[in-house]
Amino acid sequence: MKVGLYFGSFNPIHIGHLVIANHFAEYSDLDQVWFVVTPHNPFKKKSSLLDNYQRLEMVYRATEDYTKLKPCDIEFGLPQPNYTVNTLAHLQEKYPDMEFALIMGSDNLKSFHKWKNYEVILENHHIYVYPRIYKDDDGTQFDDHEKIHVIHAPIMELSSTFIRKSIKSGKNVHPMLPQKVWQYLDEMNFYK
Repeated sequence: MKVGLYFGSFNPIHIGHLVIANHFAEYSDLDQVWFVVTPHNPFKKKSSLLDNYQRLEMVYRATEDYTKLKPCDIEFGLPQPNYTVNTLAHLQEKYPDMEFALIMGSDNLKSFHKWKNYEVILENHHIYVYPRIYKDDDGTQFDDHEKIHVIHAPIMELSSTFIRKSIKSGKNVHPMLPQKVWQYLDEMNFYK
């Protein structure tokens, strides 16, 4: 089975995340997409970041009706700060029969050469890239790499930051969130 790993804080997970993940699950050779919830870095003070398990709960609620989308808390048990290369090694060890690929936005691909042991990642894993709108669109050193696949997923100009700010200022963000996530946020009074 080929699994795409979609890393993020998902603070909160929104319909843009689901649209992109579902597109990869349905229109690429990936069998599943796992939302890897990145834990709070203990060395960073981020008061707007919800607890790890609250964010995992939102991902669980957002994905429970999709057979090809799954929440993943693998990084919660790894030493912090953690690097993607370590997560991939850990997953490969835990699930030796699965093939793991990374999913990232084209903006992240630009700085991929700065990632810890990026060569090791590229040697052992494919990378699936979705388009982002940003000013500097000169391409990257990886544009013709055989393990990098650009998938023309819908461009989603929606961010968790925008949603948090909107909730704080009393705006209705209901259409931007999966129904169960909106209910959870509302019930828990998050981001207000």
